[in-house]
Amino acid sequence: MRYEVVVTQEAENDLKEIFDWYESQRIGLGHDFLLQVDAGFCLIERNPNLFVEQYKRVRRYLVKRFPYTVFYRIEGENVVVLAVVFAGRDPEWIKKRACR
Repeated sequence: MRYEVVVTQEAENDLKEIFDWYESQRIGLGHDFLLQVDAGFCLIERNPNLFVEQYKRVRRYLVKRFPYTVFYRIEGENVVVLAVVFAGRDPEWIKKRACR
C-alpha cells in the first residue's frame, strides 16, 4: 500500500522558512534541502512505519545532510506532516507542536 503525504500549513511554513534561510547562506542550498526532504517523503510514502515513533502516534524522519527532523502521523491512507524543525530544538517544544 502506498500512502499519500499531506503537508499541513504549519509544516509548509516551516519548509519555506528553512528554504529561505539556506538560500540566504548559499544560492541552491535551499533547493538541495528540499530535494532531501522530498526523498524522505518518498520513503515515508512507501513505508511510513519504517521510522521511529517519537511521541504518541507521531513519527520522525531525520533529513539526510541537514540537521532537520520531519514529524508526521499516519492517518488512514495519508501521512500527515505536522512539522519540520531543527533537530537540536527543545524536545518539549517539539512535543507540544507535534502532538496538538
